[in-house]
Amino acid sequence: MKQLRIRVLAGVFAVAGILSWAGARLWNSVGTLPSVPLAAPIVLALIAVVLLATALSLRARLKAQRDRVPGAKGVDPLMAARAVVFGQASALVAALVAGMYGGTGVFLLEQLDIPARRDQAVYAGFSVLAAIAVIASALFLERVCRLPDDEDDNTPGTPSTA
Repeated sequence: MKQLRIRVLAGVFAVAGILSWAGARLWNSVGTLPSVPLAAPIVLALIAVVLLATALSLRARLKAQRDRVPGAKGVDPLMAARAVVFGQASALVAALVAGMYGGTGVFLLEQLDIPARRDQAVYAGFSVLAAIAVIASALFLERVCRLPDDEDDNTPGTPSTA
């Protein structure tokens, strides 16, 4: 499994932000801009908490397993792989959502004198912060589940590198 690159997340964020800003300008000129839901930052924060709790639980279980604590509950490799995939998918979606709400928030900054638009800009800002928390939690989960590097690359059954 490949490690998630921050450059990819930044690229998704930037492209989504630019497209969202342009879309918000276009949509506002044609009609009424859809509002940023109040639940968006709440849901993103809950996802960040779930990812962080999973990472902390797996880290404690892996440490107990490495230290050979008697009665320690091991970590199923398939479960760890699923957790990493969940984290990577969450980080990618969070980067997309952060870009989307970030672009909309930048557009709304031009209209802060209108109370409804100011509230929408605040919700968009909190959504971006919560999405960043999801990305940070996902990257931490990925780091926790990373296998230690092999010291001997020429183990039997693996091709040697020249």
